[in-house]
Amino acid sequence: MHNANKLGVLLPRDIAIEDFLTFAHTSERLGFDELWLAEDCFFRGGIAQATAVLASTSRITVGIGILPAALRNPVATALEVSFLTELYGDRLILGIGHGMPTWMQQAGVWPESPLAMLSENITAVRELLSGKTIESAGRYVHLDDIALEFPPRSVPPIMAGVRGPKSLRESGRVADGTILAEPSTPEYVVAARQSIRGGAEHRIVAYNVAAVNESADSARQVVRPALRVVAEPEWRAHIQPLDFSEKLYDLRSRCETADEFAERMPAEWVDRLALAGTPETVAQRIRQLHEAGVDTAVLVPPSGHDYLDSLRNFETMLTLFG
Repeated sequence: MHNANKLGVLLPRDIAIEDFLTFAHTSERLGFDELWLAEDCFFRGGIAQATAVLASTSRITVGIGILPAALRNPVATALEVSFLTELYGDRLILGIGHGMPTWMQQAGVWPESPLAMLSENITAVRELLSGKTIESAGRYVHLDDIALEFPPRSVPPIMAGVRGPKSLRESGRVADGTILAEPSTPEYVVAARQSIRGGAEHRIVAYNVAAVNESADSARQVVRPALRVVAEPEWRAHIQPLDFSEKLYDLRSRCETADEFAERMPAEWVDRLALAGTPETVAQRIRQLHEAGVDTAVLVPPSGHDYLDSLRNFETMLTLFG
């Protein structure tokens, strides 16, 4: 499957280490175009994961989604990414984002202006990878006469992992594309595209929790726990474009726990907020995402289940794309 509309899968952040490379090899064998990695605190480093996967696969493109800007100096990021690009060419995509505020606060690096931090970081990394000598006296990035000794022959795509309208507009200005976290419904994708204003060449990578099963209800039950958080403030940008957003917030207000909220969520909402169902149903939902402007639809295996089994269950659905 090598067309304009690509399919990717997320390598789970908490996968057992003995299954890590098996998941990568299976993703490549099944025909996924892209394998995405998370640098979530406090699990595993994104650069280290990308190195291991690139070294042990031959075709699949590896995306790092995302490196938190405040946690990584742009010079260090450029050095690592330059080396990987020298070795593996166009098989790497770099994602940089704000990072989750709570995690960044725990690490003592959450900036007063996350947007300025992100913009300066992406700009510096791009210029360093382009072989430029950098003099920068920004609000957060301060570089004095720095240039890479071995800049790559081509700069890998640099994407911003962001959510809300202001950050999306900045992504359109400074990044090659945007990584949208789950849930990324067609409605959210359309709204995000309108905020980005980055033109048709601006790539959209959209994550969604996914479960494929011959029983649609069984698939829904698998993804329900992942939807517990969708009524929280950080996900408001994802939910507001939906025609049932107010009903969703009302349901959450009447539930004592997030688990109760997820269990009481109507099946129709689950179908809209995740890629869950039969192979044919999930394939159709992915086509709707592509029609809404998604370049790569990324399937996120639900936590709490056998990740390799979830990955293998995607195979029947993948065959429907030819």
